[in-house]
Amino acid sequence: MARFPAELAALEARIVRCRLCPRLVAWREEVARTRRRAYRDEIYWGRPVPGFGDPGAAIVLVGLAPGAHGSNRTGRMFTGDRSGDFLYAALHRAGLASAPASRHRGDGLTLHGAFLTSACRCVPPQNRPTRAELERCAPFLDAELRVLPGARVLVALGAIGWKAILAHLVRAGQTLPRPRPRFAHGAEWKPKGGPAVLGTYHPSQQNTQTGRLTPAMLDSVLGRAVVLALRPLAWSEPM
Repeated sequence: MARFPAELAALEARIVRCRLCPRLVAWREEVARTRRRAYRDEIYWGRPVPGFGDPGAAIVLVGLAPGAHGSNRTGRMFTGDRSGDFLYAALHRAGLASAPASRHRGDGLTLHGAFLTSACRCVPPQNRPTRAELERCAPFLDAELRVLPGARVLVALGAIGWKAILAHLVRAGQTLPRPRPRFAHGAEWKPKGGPAVLGTYHPSQQNTQTGRLTPAMLDSVLGRAVVLALRPLAWSEPM
């Protein structure tokens, strides 16, 4: 296992240096320069955000992109905003996080058996990365999953995360059924010989404050992920 943290560290360095998308580079740096009033005395991260978690993770969660004043400020996935507060509380209840809240990179929070990443590594204007931007980020997801060999369950946090996971599996040689598995909260697909794929609504404020995603709903999906993570990959269940 010793080599995996080193490989992840090297990959993180590559991600942080990325400047492939001019629109995203300009926006992330503009947000970091102007800052929100509540954080005006902080130095924003303002760079691509690498994945975060346990190198031995069995569960990998894939979100949309860093939040403007969350991950783009703190430099750690789902850290420093209300979406992260909602997600980390659920991960803690599921036994996957050491604390129920994450405030900054140095707060000591750790993940156990889980890894957090996203389809897009830079904060996009209006939370809407373009297809080309997502495609340029896709090799980073591929590379992360290559150095997370214990991953048995991929959890999509929203429809874009779901599409990113399916696209990754195709690039990895997996044949998708027809019609393709569709995203929904609680959606589940178990390909033979590959990681199970689960879907949940994204823990955005738009979803959590309207009740579209409740703590119980997210707990149910994470609980299912934990169960599936303990099973072998040679699925006997029908697809």
